[in-house]
Amino acid sequence: MDTETDMMAEVGDHNSNNTTCHPPLNSMEETSFCCEQLPEDECTEIQKEEDGPLVELDCRNVFSEGRKEFVTPAVGMEFESYDDAYNYYICYAKEVGFRVRVKNSWFKRNSREKYGAVLCCSSQGFKRIKDVNHMRKETRTGCPAMIRMRLMDSQRWRILEVTLEHNHVLGAKIHKSVKKMGNGTKKKSLPSSNSEAHTVKLYRALVIDAGGNSNAISNAREDRTSSEFSNWLNLKKGDTQAIYNYLCRMQLTNPNFFYLMDFNDEGHLRNVFWADARSRAAGGYFGDVIYFDNTYLSSKYEIPLVAFVGINHHGQSVLLGCGLLAGESLESYVWLFRAWIKSLSGFSPQTIITDKCKVLQSAIAEVFPGSLHRFGLPLIMKKVPEKLGGLRNYDMIRKEMIKAIYETLKMNEFESAWAFMIQRFGVGDHEWLRSLYEDRSSWAPVYLKDTFFAGMSATRPGESFTPFFDRFVHKQTPLKEFLDKYELALHKKHKEEALADIESRSSTPLLKTRCSFELQLSRIYTRQMFMKFQFEVEEMYSCFGTTQLHVDGPAIIFLVKERVLCEGNRREIRDFEVLYSRPAGEIRCICSCFNFYGYLCRHALCVLNFNGVEEIPSRYILSRWKKDYKRLHIPDHNTGVADDIDHTQLSNQLFRSALQVVEEGTISLDHYNVALHAIEESLNKVHDVEFRQI
Repeated sequence: MDTETDMMAEVGDHNSNNTTCHPPLNSMEETSFCCEQLPEDECTEIQKEEDGPLVELDCRNVFSEGRKEFVTPAVGMEFESYDDAYNYYICYAKEVGFRVRVKNSWFKRNSREKYGAVLCCSSQGFKRIKDVNHMRKETRTGCPAMIRMRLMDSQRWRILEVTLEHNHVLGAKIHKSVKKMGNGTKKKSLPSSNSEAHTVKLYRALVIDAGGNSNAISNAREDRTSSEFSNWLNLKKGDTQAIYNYLCRMQLTNPNFFYLMDFNDEGHLRNVFWADARSRAAGGYFGDVIYFDNTYLSSKYEIPLVAFVGINHHGQSVLLGCGLLAGESLESYVWLFRAWIKSLSGFSPQTIITDKCKVLQSAIAEVFPGSLHRFGLPLIMKKVPEKLGGLRNYDMIRKEMIKAIYETLKMNEFESAWAFMIQRFGVGDHEWLRSLYEDRSSWAPVYLKDTFFAGMSATRPGESFTPFFDRFVHKQTPLKEFLDKYELALHKKHKEEALADIESRSSTPLLKTRCSFELQLSRIYTRQMFMKFQFEVEEMYSCFGTTQLHVDGPAIIFLVKERVLCEGNRREIRDFEVLYSRPAGEIRCICSCFNFYGYLCRHALCVLNFNGVEEIPSRYILSRWKKDYKRLHIPDHNTGVADDIDHTQLSNQLFRSALQVVEEGTISLDHYNVALHAIEESLNKVHDVEFRQI
């Protein structure tokens, strides 16, 4: 069997799986690369194009001279269409000094849609004896240089195999290459304007600014206004190459790694998004409530970094994805959010917390129409000194503002306290305060009691959001240094989570009371989350005078009094209303601790205890805080037909399960040996299933 037949047989056998196609991102019309591990498509029909008619693609005068350094083909690169991939390889070949031939193409039987191809050097293979023309010089040398690519579920063409080496001398830069067409197509030249415009857009997206034109480009950037910068990333020399090298390395070494690169019409890198395997797995578990951190971008750090952050079952911050944005434009945010959704197979969060920003509001409304968008209260309070510090009565204004925000329990109380502050200090015309008041339903705790925050609400004085890369990124951190620190930061976080998992499973927390609620959750929750709940149990002893106010059908309103510690270490008595319905197993406190933090408050526990209830109702024991949550929970993000087997879904769930073994297996050599033995044993059992089916 000759080389070509071998290749055909190999690809045909390899691509025999059925798949479920996922729709492409509507916003990715620009040249972008998207990389993720997905199942192969359905193999149907192979068509050899080796001897078909040719069409010439003229690449002359398309690129500036002097751009010497460019990206070579690599496994994992993806393109919007077959033509994009083909034109890229044509122009790469032109720069290196060889010509391209389409060796094979694969088409679906029914639709005749092309879904696979092998592009090779024109010197690939050897002429068959009957085709040899002794009057012409033989140009084929059996050259192995080639790329093999396929149309993936994402509707993008991905390079699956690359051979760069040639076994012949490469010529000078070639200005013409050839494209094989189907039978009956006449040889013709593509329209110069169309082909050049399309090829420029694609090829420059892969070119690294180095060599001849780098100085000119740097000077051009210095002359641009700040508003123009939003059309591409303001990177230093070598940064684009560093980004690309990092993404390619992660794609090859990190299973299930995902990234997207967005380029403008001139081929400049504009936006980047990536999520490693752990981030994607964490998104399936903890993506219900996310904090979108754009601190580094809005504060004009050296790197325009943004991050999607969640809270894991230990109450620790967990990274769900990262990005670099050209600017705070609607287009960039929309592109980024859609890229993040794609990395999680279409999943959208229940609640999104961001900084107060009109552009973010518009982007989230467009991309996440079913999610609740809330402004982070700590982010607003952090701006108080900057926005109000110049006012004559700043200290008193700040004190009244804190009282209105943190100490009011009802909307009318907040409205009265805010109006008192505005009137007393005459700040009714202050633009920032007026804007805050207009958006109060998105940040003031009294308006957010029906929003689930999973511990990310930070509605108590002194609570704040800590940036995920705190201590790893400062104002002047360069991009190359960040890419090195990125993996270090993630390794530190992953180790903290793995150690917390072990501690929660292997140790029994010390009980501090005789309350049955404390004993109940000590057996279920992770150590860190139990300790937070345990504090509420202890504080039950600061509550007293639980009385029934009135009855509304099966629901009863109770009043619980609490001695609250105030300024100057003095205590004052405050009243908290709690609704309780025994038939429905429902209990709600006016402080809304459960929605804000994910566990019942001391006031609700007092009412349960008052009514002789010895166990917390199951609806108030959240699975996301349980010790075994990541082992038992299977995220359901499948939007396809229920009866269909979604191989991507199965693959992702198996990967999530295996990832826990990998994470804890790296803690020590003993952990590693046990984990490796378990993996080998599991693989043998899977093979046994295969043998039983024969």
